[in-house]
Amino acid sequence: MLLQVLLVLCMTQETPDSNNVPGIVSAAELVGLEITEGEAELMARDIADQLSSYAALRAVALPNAISPTGAFTPLIPGLTPRLHPVTGETVRPKFSAPENWREVLFSLSIPELGTLLRSGELTCVELVDAYLENLTRLDKELHCVITLLPERARAQARRCDLELAEGRDRGPLHGIPWGAKDLLAVNGAPTTWGAKPFENQVIAEDASVVRRLDQAGAVLIAKLSLGALAMGDVWFGEKTRNPWNPKRGSSGSSAGPAAAVAAGGVVFAIGSETLGSIVSPSARCGVSSIRPSFGRVSREGAMALSWSMDKLGPMARSLDDAWLVQEVITGPPVLTSTLDFREEGDAGVVDVELLSADAYALKKVRVGIPSGAFSGGDAHLESVLGELRSALESQGGSLEVVTVELPDYPSDAMLITLTAEAAAAFDALTRSGRDDELVAQHQYAWPTIFRAARLIPAVEYITAQRLRAGLILDFEAMMNSVDLLIHPPFANGILGVTNLTGHPTLVAPVFKDPTDTQPRAISFTGRLYDEGYLVAVARLWQESTSHHKRHPEL
Repeated sequence: MLLQVLLVLCMTQETPDSNNVPGIVSAAELVGLEITEGEAELMARDIADQLSSYAALRAVALPNAISPTGAFTPLIPGLTPRLHPVTGETVRPKFSAPENWREVLFSLSIPELGTLLRSGELTCVELVDAYLENLTRLDKELHCVITLLPERARAQARRCDLELAEGRDRGPLHGIPWGAKDLLAVNGAPTTWGAKPFENQVIAEDASVVRRLDQAGAVLIAKLSLGALAMGDVWFGEKTRNPWNPKRGSSGSSAGPAAAVAAGGVVFAIGSETLGSIVSPSARCGVSSIRPSFGRVSREGAMALSWSMDKLGPMARSLDDAWLVQEVITGPPVLTSTLDFREEGDAGVVDVELLSADAYALKKVRVGIPSGAFSGGDAHLESVLGELRSALESQGGSLEVVTVELPDYPSDAMLITLTAEAAAAFDALTRSGRDDELVAQHQYAWPTIFRAARLIPAVEYITAQRLRAGLILDFEAMMNSVDLLIHPPFANGILGVTNLTGHPTLVAPVFKDPTDTQPRAISFTGRLYDEGYLVAVARLWQESTSHHKRHPEL
């Protein structure tokens, strides 16, 4: 009854008067404020004015692409990013594809495929046709594709072949097939957001990352599934399946990208994360992915769920492949005393502190372990530290491991940031009643969350943002005592904390032993905008192991 009263007050045009004073008192109690009936009578006129204001605001149609003014950035007063002068790039050995490359085509890395394309053993059209056929076959079981793009892909592939024949090479991604999470706009194709109400939506533009990858010669072959409106793995077509165990879902919301990459349906994909949507499906499906610092990759042309938390990043079978993609979607590596985000529209030019170290050198690495992170079912993941130590020592380096304490903030409570912003992003959907068309209709589904979020007081939302500023400063101060963190992906609430602060995280697969048929995952978390160093360390570890070379058989 209290909820009904508050919804009447907040969502209708009724003018408060003495007859609904008890309702105002009840509504206040619901959000934790004790008032008297006399105080409620004094509030009645203000509430009536507010309701009129709400009506005026709702009368203006707001496209999802329009973000609020004063957009969030973790580069707040008092914070100067401290970056290692290393880009994550190293001198790569010359790759040669194995003799049986036709038998293992869908397991080859980007550099290996590149050698075949440049040698003429394989054409871009042949590669794209092979991946289109394989993805179509896999999709019958995985339900990871929303829209195949064969005509667009083949046209791109023909152009890539012609360019190579003319001596024009666009770089490592030239001719490489990839997939886009279907919250990225692609001109001429549906952009469904995985949700039935938007099944036929066509956005007449390409998202920024799509344009960048087009320019790099990458070939888009499909728009891949996401849980409806970027949550979970259930979309309007089915539940996306885990290629290691198709009886299970692939987690979400980057469900299709994770499943398609792991199974060999695309070489890489672009996913998005607001609260675990890259990390979680990557962990479930055994994919190596980069969730970059907030604002590092342009979100232009991507569905907005939370303007202050959404991030885009690459998902691949190895961190080396993911980094090749990351370099394209963010532009040149940062090796100067400033960060320039003007092209991305998020932050402008920001001063940074470059640490003193030899470029590309990983001599002494100081790793922080969040207190209690490796415990219970995650204890076996601590073996990653031994593997990293051996990899460093093999090239004359060393590893120091210290325990760190994460800043003590009510991060779960601060996630009202996400629910309030998501409810605002899809306010029209809620008020139209078309949220009933979403497949998921339960306590933890978007329709319920959107409705409940309307009861979040603006005062508490702003309080959460003030706490968030403190969390960013304290987390970065903790990070300045180490080079990076290594931890299970979901340990100690770190996933929520780093999505609030905007810090970068990598995730990569780990197997207990050679007989293990279900991947686990390890995460590497770095300082703000220090992805290059983070990838350099994590890639050194990964390339000394064979975890990422195991693939599901479908």
